Amino acid sequence: MDRILILGAGRSATSLIKYLLEASVSNDWQVIVADYALQLAEEKVGNHPKGKAIAFNINKEEERDTVIQEADVVISMLPARFHPIVAEACLMFGKHLITASYVSDDMRSFDEQAKEKGLLFLNECGLDPGIDHMSAKKVIDDIRGRGFELRAFESFTGGLLAPDPSDDNPWEYKFTWNPRNVVLAGQGTVKFIQEGRYKYIPYHKLFRRTEMIHIPGHGYFEGYANRDSLMYLDVYGLQGIQTLYRGTLRRPGFCKAWDIFIQLGATDDSYMLEGVNTMTHRQFINSFLSYNPADSVELKLAHYLGLDIDGPEMHKLRWLGLFNEEPVGLQKGSPAQILEHILKKKWTIGPDVKDQIVMWHLFDYEEAGQVKRVRSAMVTNGDDAVDTAMAKTVGLPLGIATKLLLQGKIEARGVQIPIIPEFYNPILSELGELGFHFIEEEVVL
Repeated sequence: MDRILILGAGRSATSLIKYLLEASVSNDWQVIVADYALQLAEEKVGNHPKGKAIAFNINKEEERDTVIQEADVVISMLPARFHPIVAEACLMFGKHLITASYVSDDMRSFDEQAKEKGLLFLNECGLDPGIDHMSAKKVIDDIRGRGFELRAFESFTGGLLAPDPSDDNPWEYKFTWNPRNVVLAGQGTVKFIQEGRYKYIPYHKLFRRTEMIHIPGHGYFEGYANRDSLMYLDVYGLQGIQTLYRGTLRRPGFCKAWDIFIQLGATDDSYMLEGVNTMTHRQFINSFLSYNPADSVELKLAHYLGLDIDGPEMHKLRWLGLFNEEPVGLQKGSPAQILEHILKKKWTIGPDVKDQIVMWHLFDYEEAGQVKRVRSAMVTNGDDAVDTAMAKTVGLPLGIATKLLLQGKIEARGVQIPIIPEFYNPILSELGELGFHFIEEEVVL
């Protein structure tokens, strides 16, 4: 009996655990779910005869080594900083490792050792990174396989809310992933290539430089650039390409409103504010504005940033309760930590809220003197706050890859990401069977 060890039973592991438990019956696997919170692991496993829940602390070496030594494949759903620790134990005991996280330099350093031991350390096999790699690389390889030159590649992914006419949320957004990552998104300098020229966007301008994208049947979205698109020159072998741009999708109007927080300094995580224990939402916003007792906080903010006091951006802030005299509810915190805490009050999804994942790719190539464009899009909705689209699109590729590995259908070894046909063909095929389809259209420019 093969033993699959899943480290971490959080929100993003829900669909992964379900998938592997369902597959375990016909494949004679045991699925061990390990989490610091034993009750959470037990809830995810339920009474499944092939499942087992255990308490687990990654920082306890003896405990860590014992559970990894007894497994055949380890899937780490822990925060990325713990993956190298898990990888070292997997190397020591000869166990395969699968994660959804980006390959770090530490993880990359294990490549030769993993190959020598015949082990697969598969990373970036979730949503983004993961499904984005596989769906994009499949089209890129097809274009190149027909002998054509790729001129442009753009890719956007968004974790959003499914449209709901009864919802009064003007942001059309709530947290479906790590809230801290949302608050800190885009910090640093953005790098990409446009029409053969390197381009850069500093953080304070990022949410003002957006691109409008239309997906037939789903409407318009706005995209802002991800931090470093240039890394994909080597990952996808795109040296010489004229345009390379990767970004994140939001509903129209989100970015202009979010830019208010950036211009105020409310996303700064480099220092701690004073008097947080007695601070209200309104005082938090006022702390970034000039002193003028004759003007309201709303008026000062609108004047400072050139906003219409009755406009859509101010409406979004009012909806969040940012001008209320409600206590923040923290004892201490940086501006970013306080903003995150306030946002969670309105942006935490309720039990019946459905999220939505949107992924969109653009490929330009030249054929017989004509520039042709392929557009590819996937849009999928969650069922509720537990079986979310985010959990499905992160967890199912990991589960499928694990199944393929244990069935002997993956021969690649060492530190890998799923950008070769051995990975992307069967994983995308099964995702399609499960309802995760990419709709492609081709046009002549």
